[in-house]
Amino acid sequence: MTFKIKILLIFAILNFAFVNTAFDKKEFYNVFSGFSLEKINSMLLKLENEKSSSIKAAYKGALFMKKSSFLKPPARKIDLFNKGMLLLESEINKFPENVEYRFLRLSIQEHAPKILKYHKDIQKDKEMIILEYKNLDKEMKNIILDYSKKSRIIKTSDLKIIE
Repeated sequence: MTFKIKILLIFAILNFAFVNTAFDKKEFYNVFSGFSLEKINSMLLKLENEKSSSIKAAYKGALFMKKSSFLKPPARKIDLFNKGMLLLESEINKFPENVEYRFLRLSIQEHAPKILKYHKDIQKDKEMIILEYKNLDKEMKNIILDYSKKSRIIKTSDLKIIE
């Protein structure tokens, strides 16, 4: 190999290693379920540096909605919430059978203030999550199971755990 090709290969490998690191779903859900604005901002920055995809857009939407609860002026809260809602709803419209997107929406809807009027799909999302729970990967099952232990909408008993 020529020197130029070796340099290009090294650059490509380093670029892949630092830019396209595997995204940690568990880390996302730890931040999403927490109460730290700093961690939310850090996760949003991490998502910005990732290659764009449908799941990343849904995650960003959910985090924007969560982040809005930390903001002070009501207008800023509503603007950021709506920005996140548009992102998440767009991905749900593109992929209506995606259970993870429905789970994200359900968890936002459960905790959204009534004034935002973002509650209309709770029952539909709950039904889909319960129906498809058995088909999810183990990591997503654990995330939903952990959520169900604190939720007033979806209960552990709803999941009919057979493992």
